[in-house]
Amino acid sequence: MLQLIRYCFNTLHRLHIYFKKHPNFDTQMFLYIPFLCLYILPMKFYAVAKGRKTGIFNSWPEAERQVKGFAGARFKSFKTKQEALSFLKNPSCTKRAPSTEKFAKPPKNKNGQHQPVNYEYPENAVIVYTDGGAIGNPGPGGYGVAFETGETFSGGFNLTTNNRMELLAVIVALESLGGETRPICLHSDSRYVVNGITKNWANAWKRRGWKKSDGSKAMNPDLWQRLLDLLEDLDVRFIWVKGHAGNPLNEKCDHLANSTAHMPGLPDDTGYLVSAQTTPKTSPKQ
Repeated sequence: MLQLIRYCFNTLHRLHIYFKKHPNFDTQMFLYIPFLCLYILPMKFYAVAKGRKTGIFNSWPEAERQVKGFAGARFKSFKTKQEALSFLKNPSCTKRAPSTEKFAKPPKNKNGQHQPVNYEYPENAVIVYTDGGAIGNPGPGGYGVAFETGETFSGGFNLTTNNRMELLAVIVALESLGGETRPICLHSDSRYVVNGITKNWANAWKRRGWKKSDGSKAMNPDLWQRLLDLLEDLDVRFIWVKGHAGNPLNEKCDHLANSTAHMPGLPDDTGYLVSAQTTPKTSPKQ
């Protein structure tokens, strides 16, 4: 709105100078200029069907605040208010809007922590980092969870995969937050996990009976189902961060995961053992 006012003011100022130089011009037209500026300027309506606050917004910055960092946000811009209202009534008939997350190297904030580019944490947000990996993939593996408050969790198995440990780290973090009503900002360096949620892959696999679009088997359905169940009751924003980039909490999770993977006497990952029996040997790393 401020930009619109400035635009109209500058236009009027230039026209005022023009009228002074051309006294024969019908100066009464000057009175209509403000209305003409408002009419000719394009106006958009931003409909947010799923976000922190839903409804129709007249500016993108206002609408962006409702969807940025919100997992599964659904929104779209329209030229008319009627089209925006129709979208809100039936958003499923349109394609899902792309995620607004920025996948870039996170800079340090004022507290010395690293946060994603252009990401604004919600007020009172729970900040948590997760990581996981397996030696040899498949092989002995571990996961690590680190909260900004200092609380940590870790665990592992004697035979598992990178992706399973990345998933399990997220699950353990969210299970520890059962009943949490504050927004949760969960950071992971696994695109498999982050994209699986923010790009709706996991839900699509589930709808197809845990099959990918090409008909092949979607891996780790047991863990994906646990994660999807947790997300129904929590407000979680998934944020990708680059691994091994000096992020203190990410490095802490990595240390927890690696040290656990090297521990003797780790238990069996029954979920992996079951899937390995029915999965072709050509794709053991999933």
